[in-house]
Amino acid sequence: MDMDFEEDLKSSLKVLREGGVILYPTDTVWGLGCDATNSFAVEKIFAIKSRSDSKSLIILVDSAGMLERYVKEIPPVVFEITEVSDDPITIIYPEGKNLAPGVCSEDGSVGIRICSDDFCSELIRRFRKPIISTSANISGRPAPANFGEIEDEITRSADYVVKYRQYDRQKYKASPVIKVEKNNVIKIIRP
Repeated sequence: MDMDFEEDLKSSLKVLREGGVILYPTDTVWGLGCDATNSFAVEKIFAIKSRSDSKSLIILVDSAGMLERYVKEIPPVVFEITEVSDDPITIIYPEGKNLAPGVCSEDGSVGIRICSDDFCSELIRRFRKPIISTSANISGRPAPANFGEIEDEITRSADYVVKYRQYDRQKYKASPVIKVEKNNVIKIIRP
């Protein structure tokens, strides 16, 4: 690991622990992130994005073990889906738990992705809590495909901007989103 990577991890952890917002690369698009269990931090994300707090947020975890601490009941089909999926996939579970208000939808459901990206996985592992991951854009505007497409307004609003992967110009896209009901019925929300 290079020095920037380690420095980014340390600086990001400090901001997350203080209830701040980071701008960081995920396993898909760049995201705005914060402690998913801190309601003050979650409110900051909604304010930055000019987004209604009736819209839920996606969270990232680093493992199935962490997933179990934030979902009431994991439908068995989920493990089959995550095993066969080569790409990052966000799954909406019927009922979240132990998360800040505003993270779950009004019906109690929550969107979670088990992260595979080196930086995110290490950040979440060290933080030992899930991190919000919402695209780095004002609500209603297109999600940036890489760091170069992020608007200055968003960059300035973050308490810390990760340096790692800023010069990566590959075009990334948001993950597919599926909803898994308690009866194992699967609905595709975003292909």
